[in-house]
Amino acid sequence: MAEAYIVDAVRTAGGRRGGRLKGWHPADLGAAVLNALVDRTGVDPAAIDDVIMGCVSQVGQQSFHIGRNCVLASKLPAGVPAVNVDRQCGSSQQSVHFAAQAVMSGTQDLVIAAGVESMTRVPMLTATTLAEAHGYGSPWSDSIRVRFGVEEFSQFTGAEMMAERHGIGRAQLDAFAVDSHRKATRAIAAGAFTREIIPLPVTGPDGTTELHVRDEGVRADASLDGVAGVKTLTPGGTVTAANASQICDGAAGLLIASGAALKTHGLTPLARIRHLCVTAGDPVIMLEEPIHATRKALQRAGLSIGDIDLFEVNEAFAVVPLAWLAATGADPARLNVNGGSIALGHPLGATGAKLMATLVHALAARGGQRGLLTMCEAGGIANVTIIEAM
Repeated sequence: MAEAYIVDAVRTAGGRRGGRLKGWHPADLGAAVLNALVDRTGVDPAAIDDVIMGCVSQVGQQSFHIGRNCVLASKLPAGVPAVNVDRQCGSSQQSVHFAAQAVMSGTQDLVIAAGVESMTRVPMLTATTLAEAHGYGSPWSDSIRVRFGVEEFSQFTGAEMMAERHGIGRAQLDAFAVDSHRKATRAIAAGAFTREIIPLPVTGPDGTTELHVRDEGVRADASLDGVAGVKTLTPGGTVTAANASQICDGAAGLLIASGAALKTHGLTPLARIRHLCVTAGDPVIMLEEPIHATRKALQRAGLSIGDIDLFEVNEAFAVVPLAWLAATGADPARLNVNGGSIALGHPLGATGAKLMATLVHALAARGGQRGLLTMCEAGGIANVTIIEAM
């Protein structure tokens, strides 16, 4: 079977809701990533076989085929096709998987795996709430409600259930959140994101144009007292807005290539995709599946947890990576070394590609060999990708 290689990986700096990226249409955000990938690699845009675009809220400005619209807004020829993927928070990680599978199958040679989400212009859950407001009903049928004994599936309920099941208290969650901000602050100061972030022109407060190159949600002054003072989302609960991921605007993408394409186009890869898998489990607790998916991926790849140099486990809620650490026995010093979504933001459909970009470049910067990315996804699903630096 052919190998799949990551030639380059880029992302935008995150924008807070209503923040510095509010002026960017999501199609243009995605297009900026596509343009950066062909510019940085020097590959002929017409040689791209496909664009696979992850996006969760495919409504409004992200409707009517957002992947294709990103291509049409970019410098890629109109002859380059595209497709959308919705695996909820894992959408663009699944884009990476589909791109790699296409290359490994021998049916395609150069594929861009990307994701985009403007949570300012298309607020979270808009597709559901807009439909319900117009009388078009709920995504959960009566048979689903009866089978699982719930009226709806809620990630917030899942986070509280997970904290109780794994014995993780509010103080642990808050401490993890503060640490995410501190790691992200140190990473920015050290220039750790310079290689992966593509600059975007934005209008500053004084009306002048400046470049957006710094993740907007990172709080250098984050403190335990400040985080502890935030109210819980439910009375008596543990989850707060401060120990959960930030709403974010952003886009990210990777150029995936076959060995033949590397030779044809004179490309030097950053990493090889060693293994990929997806699993599913309990849709009610929902957020626990990365634990099971990681175990399965390591077993199938013939690796142990100690064989992995760096981990990216999405910080949808602080409880997810904390429970994952306890269950897998992974070294905490290798986890989310440059901070995570609590500090840097979680642009839903773009997050998988965003975290992969960070993982690829962090491995290179630290001289690591293997990296593992996993994240919880609505419905109790989780993707795992294992890469090896070149």
